[in-house]
Amino acid sequence: MPVQRADARRNYARLLAVAEEAIAAHGADASLEQIARTAGVGSATVRRHFPSRQALLEAVFRERVETLCAHARDLTGRSDTRAALLEWLSAVTADASTIRGLAIALTRDRANDPDAAPENCASAQLTEAGDPLARRAANDGALAPGVTITDLLTLITGIALATEHHPNPAAKANRLLDLAVAGLSPHQG
Repeated sequence: MPVQRADARRNYARLLAVAEEAIAAHGADASLEQIARTAGVGSATVRRHFPSRQALLEAVFRERVETLCAHARDLTGRSDTRAALLEWLSAVTADASTIRGLAIALTRDRANDPDAAPENCASAQLTEAGDPLARRAANDGALAPGVTITDLLTLITGIALATEHHPNPAAKANRLLDLAVAGLSPHQG
């Protein structure tokens, strides 16, 4: 990879900082033109650094996704595979429901860019990181047969999108995740 000029590095950092604020305020559909104006660059500069909206979203959420992936790896060796999986799913749910734009970025990730390189694709990274947790839980009988990590991440994304405008999105999302985990009917004995 060629070394960027100092002004290009500054533009990238400024664009990323402005984009983080804009996405936090306006969600994943924040205006790219407004981001460029606020950063003091032209729209061509935005496109040079971020060829698509998805590329910008990936850059904005990269650190958070990497933290969630590291958390999954840390939990993989736990003996209680159900607890490990649920702890990680709760962490992903909390972030997806409270970090504005993350849930929509994950849905666009899967739907709009099937050819994206997995290392640059947040949903692919989370899938890869969470898969060992789901497989171990399934092998221990703590996860229903046929349930995949993709199913679980889709569920979380849906919960996050459904609770985005709730006064307390994290609490509501956590309640819905708990409901999904427990099931809809009381256990019959």
